Amino acid sequence: MPRRDVPSWSAMIAGYVNYGSVVCGLVLFQEMMVKERLFPDQITVCSALTGCARIGSCGLLAGKSIHGFAVKNSWEMNVAIGTVLVDMYAKCGFFKQAVRIFDMMEEKNVMTWTALICGSAQHGFSEEALSLFEIMQKRGVKPNELTFTGVLTACANTGLVEEGRRYFNLIEEYGLELRIQHYGCMVDLLGKAGLLDEAYETIQNMKYEPNVIVWTAYLSACKTHNQFGMAERVIDQVLRMVKPENDGGIYTLICDIYVLSGKWDEAQRIRDLMTKESVRKVTGSSSVKS
Repeated sequence: MPRRDVPSWSAMIAGYVNYGSVVCGLVLFQEMMVKERLFPDQITVCSALTGCARIGSCGLLAGKSIHGFAVKNSWEMNVAIGTVLVDMYAKCGFFKQAVRIFDMMEEKNVMTWTALICGSAQHGFSEEALSLFEIMQKRGVKPNELTFTGVLTACANTGLVEEGRRYFNLIEEYGLELRIQHYGCMVDLLGKAGLLDEAYETIQNMKYEPNVIVWTAYLSACKTHNQFGMAERVIDQVLRMVKPENDGGIYTLICDIYVLSGKWDEAQRIRDLMTKESVRKVTGSSSVKS
């Protein structure tokens, strides 16, 4: 392009962020400001902050710098930028800063509330997440599907079975569509509580084909509660749907279940399958630094 204006740069930055190439997007944002000396608008800033949120603590330094730019231009309390800041600080582990910005905002929309509810659930503040949800409803803000994902995650993290059932049923009462994430949260909640029959029934009643996350939650609960027979009735089904290059963790989980149940031949079969398919379990890591 012989001439690139702010919308042009914004489109490319948003494209990189949405595609998952966050670092490229942030480098482009820096080049736009430093090399081209173009003044980004609020849309560009929101895209850059969204990118920082997606890479956790790795994007915190850049996120703080962009936050400073927003403050300098009196944009911090804008509902769009304020919401992205709440989301960014929560996902990067600076939860107190997320709460501070949320409290300072005069205008909040459903995404603002949802960002803090999901952040609270992520950091283990389940009671705070549910309290925020109740306050949000009292203030007349209608929740969306993502809000309920945060609420159900909070219930799953603390074993609040009755509350989880109530919120799960509330989704359709609000005229919202049950998503696979909601079913996954319920399977996780019921499984952790040892209600494996109900968890399996939930999977059977899903409007979607269960994905690896749902089956992992169910099989993990079977392993935790030593219900190996319940796990074995779905293992073959799970193995048919997983992709070895992406789902090494579930192969390891299935192998562990066979070992704990004393079925060494089946465990060896899974190990041989992992070797044949070059399956490797991805090393666990955190996007939040302590």
